[in-house]
Amino acid sequence: MKYRSTRGQVKDYTFEEAVMAGLSPDGGLFIPHHIPSLPDNWRQAWSSLTFQQLAVEILSLYIEDSQIPRPDLEDLIQRSYSTFRHEQVTPLAKVKDGLYVLELFHGPTFAFKDVALQFVGNLFEYFLERRNKAETEGGKTHRLTVVGATSGDTGSAAIYGLRNKKNVSVFILHPNGRVSPIQEAQMTTVLDKNVHNLCVKGTFDDCQDILKNLFSNREFNDKHHLGAVNSINWARILAQTVYYFQAYFLLLRSLNIDPASAEADKIKFDFSVPTGNFGDILAGYYAYRMGLPTNKLIVATNENDILYRFFNTNAYEKQTVDGNAKETLSPAMDILVSSNFERLLWYLARDSEADNGRTEVATHDTVLNETLSDQAGQTVAQWMNELKTKGVFRVSDKAVLHAREIFDAAMVTDKETVEGIRNYQQKHQYILDPHTSVGVVAADRLTERDHLSLLPQGNEVMICLATAHPAKFSEAVEMALKDEQGFDFQAQVLPKEFIGLLDKERSVVHVDHANPQLVMDVIEKELKAEGVIF
Repeated sequence: MKYRSTRGQVKDYTFEEAVMAGLSPDGGLFIPHHIPSLPDNWRQAWSSLTFQQLAVEILSLYIEDSQIPRPDLEDLIQRSYSTFRHEQVTPLAKVKDGLYVLELFHGPTFAFKDVALQFVGNLFEYFLERRNKAETEGGKTHRLTVVGATSGDTGSAAIYGLRNKKNVSVFILHPNGRVSPIQEAQMTTVLDKNVHNLCVKGTFDDCQDILKNLFSNREFNDKHHLGAVNSINWARILAQTVYYFQAYFLLLRSLNIDPASAEADKIKFDFSVPTGNFGDILAGYYAYRMGLPTNKLIVATNENDILYRFFNTNAYEKQTVDGNAKETLSPAMDILVSSNFERLLWYLARDSEADNGRTEVATHDTVLNETLSDQAGQTVAQWMNELKTKGVFRVSDKAVLHAREIFDAAMVTDKETVEGIRNYQQKHQYILDPHTSVGVVAADRLTERDHLSLLPQGNEVMICLATAHPAKFSEAVEMALKDEQGFDFQAQVLPKEFIGLLDKERSVVHVDHANPQLVMDVIEKELKAEGVIF
């Protein structure tokens, strides 16, 4: 399996090269040359596998044995998920008939980002160790300077995945005052020598723009060997595809349905995903293109709704409040531009040219396949340039129709988010974090709109992805539940790991302006203090 850029100028990267580079040299994102199909007997063969075993089977379809031998991959995966508090890693909870919540918050930082970043941290260390062993005596040690931007959860998950990793330094940029207190504390109270937190005066989009600037700065990148932990890194998306398959099998087990039976074929599976940067739901799209029987993927956004508007207007357009994203109760989704959407756009551009939608195009015709892929890269590069220069681009009706074959979208306000938290606690005794509330409210709305009959009355199943533990967003949860009789946040919500966290010693560097040069200066100063020679 080789990897190419969404913007067409780079192709034939190995898995290791794509993961270690993070962002393509032409500014695009890495995608596989083709999406592999599932084995013919996958439903029977995989139905009783653990999460770790399932991860090995799925990731092996994208990672050649020459890149990571299977025994090494098995070891990486076992070590990555040994840090999770639940034996199923991402368990499925029934909330009401026909609606389930896939709990992705059982990792070390209580957020879905742990599922990918525990693996990515071990992956970086594995590749660096192998490269250094291959060096002749006296050769320069291979190091990685990992840089990431966070609207909350990516930062802490990356830090916990990379702390104390050999030959890795990690720098996380977060917007001043725009992450929750718990999220900020989780990041800044990690005092390991190789961990550096940068608090930037600006927004998440400012931090993300700085990140892209650093990766596109060839001199700085070559000097410090930058690595990416944001979902621009392909390994993040790949790792997240696993829990869509896990949800499918856990659900069938809970319903006592044989995955290979005709009864299983009748059930329609929908996933509702709260999303800002489009990485989490993009993993579901890859699972669908591989062959997971998915009916709909619901793009659930807050009032920063660029994705919702795209599916309704064909236009991908920045809309700002005083030049910034709107601050909401679901801050991890306060994003103006969704970086990962570029990957979907590549498939929409190619499928529109091929006009065959779901299936891989002309796999028997390498020349035609490459022609269509090159055209898609050119189209995406043009769209991204229009977004940069004009703040908007438009796609064809055909492209949106292809997207709507699998995607639906809904926007949820802060008021509706609070009501969702309150309603689900009152009616179902299940406490949602604000992001998960966005996903559940969106699912309920579209279910009602389409007059769907959820199980057991019908054959439709809705699975909502719970992206964070409710304790990470105490403001929204307490706002929703403060008047509920007998509600006690500390007793019912707060994990023991969070008690006293806000009072711990912190390490953070403040950056007074959202300026790439200022950030580069800080990185070099901190690396020197860490003892890194460059």
